[in-house]
Amino acid sequence: MRFVAAGLTLALLIPAVPAEAHNPSYDPASYVDPLIGSQRDGTTWPGAVRPFGMISWSPTSTRGDQTSTGAANGYQYDVTRVRGFSLTHLSGAGCNPGAAGDIPILPYVGTVDSSPTADTKDAKYATNFSHANEKAVPGRYTVALDSGVKTDLAVTTRAGVGEFTFPADQTANLLFRTSNSLNGSEDAEITIDPTGRKVTGSVLTGAFCGRRANGGINNRKTYYRLYFTASFDQPVVANGTWKNGDLAAGSTHTTGGEGYATGADRAGRGSGGYVSFAPGAKVRMKLGISYVSLAGAEQNLRAEVRRNATVDRIAAEGYAAWQRELHAIDITGGTDAQRATFYTALYHVLLQPNIFNDVDGRYLGSDLKIHRLARGQKAQYGTFSGWDQYRAHIQLLALLKPDVAGDFAQSMYQFAQQNNGVWDRWLHNNGPTHVMTGDPAAPTLATFTAMGVRNFDVRGAFESLAHQARVQNAEAENDGGCPGQCTGQRPALDTYIAKQYAPQDACHCWGGAAETLENSLADYSLAQWAERLGVSAPDLKARGSWWKNTFDPAVGYQRARRADGTWEPGFAPDTQTGFAQGSSATYTWMVPQDVSGLATLMNGKAVERLDGFFHDANGNWAVKGGSAVRYDPTNEPGLHAPWLYNGLGVAWKTQATTREIVDTVYGTGPAGLPGNDDLGTLSAWYIYAAIGLFPQTAGRAELLVGSPLFPKVELRRSNGVRITVNAPATTDANQYVQSAQLNGRQRSESWLPESFTTHGGRIDVQMTDTPTTWGTPPVDH
Repeated sequence: MRFVAAGLTLALLIPAVPAEAHNPSYDPASYVDPLIGSQRDGTTWPGAVRPFGMISWSPTSTRGDQTSTGAANGYQYDVTRVRGFSLTHLSGAGCNPGAAGDIPILPYVGTVDSSPTADTKDAKYATNFSHANEKAVPGRYTVALDSGVKTDLAVTTRAGVGEFTFPADQTANLLFRTSNSLNGSEDAEITIDPTGRKVTGSVLTGAFCGRRANGGINNRKTYYRLYFTASFDQPVVANGTWKNGDLAAGSTHTTGGEGYATGADRAGRGSGGYVSFAPGAKVRMKLGISYVSLAGAEQNLRAEVRRNATVDRIAAEGYAAWQRELHAIDITGGTDAQRATFYTALYHVLLQPNIFNDVDGRYLGSDLKIHRLARGQKAQYGTFSGWDQYRAHIQLLALLKPDVAGDFAQSMYQFAQQNNGVWDRWLHNNGPTHVMTGDPAAPTLATFTAMGVRNFDVRGAFESLAHQARVQNAEAENDGGCPGQCTGQRPALDTYIAKQYAPQDACHCWGGAAETLENSLADYSLAQWAERLGVSAPDLKARGSWWKNTFDPAVGYQRARRADGTWEPGFAPDTQTGFAQGSSATYTWMVPQDVSGLATLMNGKAVERLDGFFHDANGNWAVKGGSAVRYDPTNEPGLHAPWLYNGLGVAWKTQATTREIVDTVYGTGPAGLPGNDDLGTLSAWYIYAAIGLFPQTAGRAELLVGSPLFPKVELRRSNGVRITVNAPATTDANQYVQSAQLNGRQRSESWLPESFTTHGGRIDVQMTDTPTTWGTPPVDH
């Protein structure tokens, strides 16, 4: 999504691919560049993190406003001034600032003689750096700051080790800016034990997207407290705390939050503390975090970081963990640049969801109470960018890591149970934020089920989601937070069911036409799920076609409709009235469950119109965004559109279009992503396109066939299933499928059955340099 900003026993980590399952001489992690996506609003960050890790230690930059940041999630390549290295981050969230960025820790050279909170312009307690002195690899981040401090960070899943080498001629300090999360904080506290060489504390915060113009004030709220514990291998020679504008040298404890306002309404508020070391010190800091308690942070640290741990050792273990995870997909051939783009995309996909439980199995629920993992559950996962992720990311998660997907599904179900049965559209950690539109949990879990994910309460989750789709909840008539963060799951459900569409003037939603499309797809997916469970759900099946009720045949587009049945006036294809972060021209294609039905309503001109969606008036490619009436690769509503040609019987146009996007929209370097990655969604789209496969529609597991970029791809699902895509003759010229064999038998269909996804197999694709007639269309289910 894209926003415009306004101002128990040891819980297991992630199952590793067995060493014998891949070629150990092939190192996919060596191709990862964590800086990809850190420019052009990709909103990624380069810091140290493990796969699905709780802790992500990365810079928080500044443009001279302590109540804001230089980028949506703390880092942007063109901002080379930092005020600390924070412990938590979201990857690719689209509002600025997004969320988290908790507990920035700044290595500071010189005397701390004033309150860092009083330095509202980040003029003193911040430092510049050069990219020439910065290095990021999976599991480790290193930078030599202009102040003379070398910072070297490495992490486990819930803990980390940092080494800070200070210049010889000035006092060395570490500043703990406990209240200075990206969106501010309700409260924070810090306690310093100089004799014990230890600092502990926490921040009480939340407020994801709390500064957004469209509904953000509704989300300026608290939903978690992050605890930390840090210890040092060097003597503490001085210490102090600050609160607001007051510095208290020698103090060992303080509290105080910043609030969730911005600019002058927040500037100068907040608290923190500092510890000082001898000039020239090389300080090793071990640190653990927890969302449960300080004792939990201590336990996480003890469990994951040995007493003699160094950055080198933790980084090596982290790099090895990334090697194992990235070997889930082995590719043959391709250029170094293509490999870098591919494996960095896979790296970004595997950052979220985040492990949210402590090593003892406890976690913070959405009801702000402490809970334990369910029986058989290996991890509780937090953070779900639903509207974005259900279009590509969750399918890739289920394909590669069905075990993680199942625990994630169980996590979402448990959060919903703790939230009065409501499945929120956008969870940050445990917190319901209500961001975006539709009911994305339904297609997410329905797709998990279709793709063979079973390690969650499948029936309980289905019944819960089906109930929310049929029975209006208490917040469904609430306009709080609208349009961007409307509070209710299935807003104005009774009205929606009565009208069979979401009226623009009575939907309590972001946009009536978009809500209708989203609900139609969600209901279709629930109907598919019901069928798998042997449950009769004719109402949900019928509701899967209600998208037709906001299709205006007079204009040939999706269009906002009022409660009295009339169409919203002033229509043009580029209108966003009735839609959410997209135009009618984009949303009109959002019917992957009924491509033939859409084609019928377009009176046989669907292919011609789709051609015009990807090309300008002169027939040139127009796939890089910038026009509201053409394809936008930077945002999610149209991500499936390039694959619709398969459903229209001209698969070669899917092959040409996806290859054009792969070759020209994605790439290496900081600007290598076309837009904000939304927790790995744009990256997941690239992975699928490069493999040459794409999920047909939510709630199903068929895969559409595109144009494989690499001569050979071997995919290893964590449940042991193996999938191979073999296209030895593929090149930029040979981008068209001439013929294909599935498990040795000729395949004329432009799609692969669910059994290929769930049981594995091999597809051999013969490529040619001219368009072909190969590929009969898939059947709409």
